[in-house]
This record gives sequence, C-alpha cells and structure tokens, in this order.
Amino acid sequence: MYLLGVLVIALGIAVSIALHEIGHLIPAKKFGVKTTQYMVGFGPTVWSMRRGETEYGVKAVPLGGYVRMIGMFPPRPGDGGLLRRSSSNPFHQMIEQAREDSLDEVEPGDEDRVFYRLAVWKRLVIMSGGPLMNLVIAAVLVTLLLTVHGVGALTPTVSHVAACANADVANDDCAGQDPSPALAAGLEEGDTIIAVDGQPVSSWAETTYAIQSSGERATFLVERDGQRKSLTADLVLRERPLVNADGTPRLDADGQQVWGEAGFLGASPTFVYQPQPISAVPGFVGDMFTQTARVVFTLPQRMVDVAQAAFGSEERDANGPMSVVGVGRVAGDVAEGGLGVVTNSLADRMWILLSLVASLNMALFVFNLVPLLPLDGGHIAGALWEGLKKGWARLRGLPTPGPVDTAAALPLAYAVAIGLLGMTALLVYADIVDPIRLG
Repeated sequence: MYLLGVLVIALGIAVSIALHEIGHLIPAKKFGVKTTQYMVGFGPTVWSMRRGETEYGVKAVPLGGYVRMIGMFPPRPGDGGLLRRSSSNPFHQMIEQAREDSLDEVEPGDEDRVFYRLAVWKRLVIMSGGPLMNLVIAAVLVTLLLTVHGVGALTPTVSHVAACANADVANDDCAGQDPSPALAAGLEEGDTIIAVDGQPVSSWAETTYAIQSSGERATFLVERDGQRKSLTADLVLRERPLVNADGTPRLDADGQQVWGEAGFLGASPTFVYQPQPISAVPGFVGDMFTQTARVVFTLPQRMVDVAQAAFGSEERDANGPMSVVGVGRVAGDVAEGGLGVVTNSLADRMWILLSLVASLNMALFVFNLVPLLPLDGGHIAGALWEGLKKGWARLRGLPTPGPVDTAAALPLAYAVAIGLLGMTALLVYADIVDPIRLG
C-alpha cells in the first residue's frame, strides 16, 4: 500500500508536468512559433519520437519539463544582432553565447516563426498557458473532491459512548470511577442528537458548543431507530478548550486558545464525507490559492526554518515546504492508513491522494508566476514590460521600441536556477533526516 501511494503521487506529478508543458505547446503552435522539442523531465533522453517538426520525449530526471521554441531571445538592440563575445566580462559572454545559440535555431524561412516577434498578448498567452493548466487541474480535482467525494465532517450521530466519567481512562475498566454522563443518561451508539436543551443541532460543532453552554445538566433529544427520545445527562464539569458556535477554537486577543469550565458528555461523533454544492468550489479554490501564495511569498524565511530543523533541533513546520521525497513519503503513509487517516476505505485514501495532487498543482501555478527567469513568470514580466513601453511610446508619439532584451537577464536567471537547485537539495535532505510529521 505504501508503494501504491508513492506511485499514485509520482504519476500525478508526471501528468501535471506533462499537461503544464502542453499548456505552452498548444498556443505556441497555434500562433505559428516553431517548436522543436516537447520534453517531460531533464537530463538524458529516455524515450522520444518525432511528429512533424517537433520531437516529443521523456528525460531521465522527472523534475520538470520544457517546450523548446525558436527565437526566445531577440538580437542585440540597435546593432542588427551582431555578436560581441570578445568582451572579457563573463556575464557578457554568457549573454552573447545564449543569443548565438538562439539565433542558430532559426533556419531559412523561419524568420517570422520566432517567439520574440510575436505580439505581446500572444507571448502572454503562451507563457501563462503552463501555470493556467496547473490551475485548471487543481480546480477540476477540487470540484470532484467537493461534489463527488465530499468534505470530511463530524456529525452528531454517536459512534462511541465512553464508559467512564474520567476522560483520561482509555478503556472500559472504570474501577473506582463513575460512568460517563452519556452512558448514565442512556445514550447509545447510533443515536443521532438532533437538539440540546431544545436548541436544534445539525453538526457536531453545534452540539459541542451547546454542551459547553449547558452548565451541569443538559437534555438531549435523540433519534434512535426512527423514534425520538429525550435523555437528560448530568455533565462532568472540567477545564476544557472552549469553542465558538461554528466549532472553531475560541481565541483571546493574542491568538491563544481560551480554556474554561465546560461540560464533558463522553460521546464521540461519526466522521463522514459530505458532498458539497458546486457553488462551494470557487471559495475553496480561492482559499487554497491564498494559503499557497502565503507559503511562496514567505519561502526565504521558511527555508531558513527548514535548515534549522535539518541541521539543528528545531521541529519541521507541518505547513512548510517539502520536496518530492517528502510528498512521496506522505502519499505512502496515507495509502497505508497512517497520518491520522480516519477511514479504512481504499477509495477514501485515493481521494486524499488526489487532494495532494490538487495542492501540488496549485503550488506549481503560484510558484511559476514568480516574476523571475527561468520561471514562466519571468517571461510574463518581460512581455508585460514590453507592452507598457510600447503603449507609452504610442501615447507620446514616439517610435515603437523593440523587444525587451530578456537575454540580458540571463545572469540573474542562472543565479535563480542555482538557488532553486540548492533549495531542492536542502528540502530533499530535510525530508530524509527530519520529515514533516502530519499525524
């Protein structure tokens, strides 16, 4: 089962990468750009085939992919594209070599099929197509999860009645202990609580809040075998974490959990998956985007925390970043029924794995929009800047400026790539020596 979970998540990542690149490939071909390669992965080619002018293949390292489009870098502005690699500056040599390699891909007859000659809006469509594909995948999976499978919820149907009034007693040996209020009141497994002290309840959160507000005694209206019964329980008062009416923890001004004297009943709810209306999807996707963006925008500090956990005594943040190794470990544990998974159903575990794939696609969407080369967001930012320059020139009646020289940003792009490789290596190491514990 562990291996099955790893394989499912690996397949989900591979398909997500492949579809991301299709999001670039289709509009590039639609707009006439010559695309010579569509590859999933990096490194040595494992398998490939040629269809028309494009080679389709899979490479050995499945950590990304690319679509090779000719003419990604324009000629040097103002000098007809003459190369100046004679400069002793290594950055200039790097830039000019990239220009030469880009221009070498342009064969006779391909001059109007280069990427940099496209209209700004077409370049935006091509470069945003990959991240948008990941957003679509995330949205589709979330829609299926919410409307077909449902969201996990605790219902006021009793799944277990504690034997002892002492909540710390983990078994039914209540020697020297009073019976739990639920047992003494006659509550049974399978009973559905429909009201507490005359207040209707439809969720366990509402039931918990009503019990908390009842004081020393509460009257429960329950449904049992189609019949309604009224049961009265003498609650055990003790210090417990307080909740709000919607079941969320009650917090003080400093964001700390508020504790107070509240009643203990001794009954456990039933966990079920409740399908949601399709109208709930946009809000759920929006919340997923917000949470993912928060992680991405605080990534530098989070990587410092990961390093302190990997090489020190700090604990890993359960909401922090992880590598594909960490994701694979989580997927394997979920498939085995670990990490607090409350169901033994294989189907439910597969749905949880699909939710991981949805989260990964949202992360790919947000991360690829970061406006730095070599990420898609860097090309999008370059196209937007060119569009602003051309718009400003038109407003002022000035000559139309040429394409933005994205090749000049290559030193920064290589620095970003090295940083990403270092971040990946750190996360892989941390996920091996100090993995995130989700349950």
